[in-house]
Amino acid sequence: MPDRRVSVTAVDFSDSQRVDDYLDLLDAYARDPMGGGVGLTDAVRTRLPIDLASNPAAHVLLARDASGAVGMATCFVGYSTFRALPLLNIHDIAVLPRARGQGVAKALFAAISTLADRLNCCKLTLEVRSDNTVARQLYERQGFVPASCSLFMERPIGPQTADG
Repeated sequence: MPDRRVSVTAVDFSDSQRVDDYLDLLDAYARDPMGGGVGLTDAVRTRLPIDLASNPAAHVLLARDASGAVGMATCFVGYSTFRALPLLNIHDIAVLPRARGQGVAKALFAAISTLADRLNCCKLTLEVRSDNTVARQLYERQGFVPASCSLFMERPIGPQTADG
């Protein structure tokens, strides 16, 4: 079994290997039934790093152990109008199946919390599928609780294509 000492760093979008590692992890997550079951298209793989690198609200983290990249998180700074402070939304967080249960998610959450503190955020937010009990239990162990009286809703805008 590989050494599970995990390091978490921000993705440097000028480092093509780190970008590829991030995209491969995101693609693995997207292909998982809990991630939607459909991998990233070539168009998304091309456009996403450019968009994230140019978005000052985007923060992308990569978890690595001795075997290589094993987890990632994509976060965006938002704003709480009720508290008049920034918040940090965890948009994506994933760990490769072979590395689950070995502290990778815990290391990612620690790095996310440090980032949120550095950004003076008042809270962390995330969404999770109601049928994803494993992830929900993980999030609860990290101190997340269901938002009171909230229901996540969406309305698609513009043409819906295979690449999002």
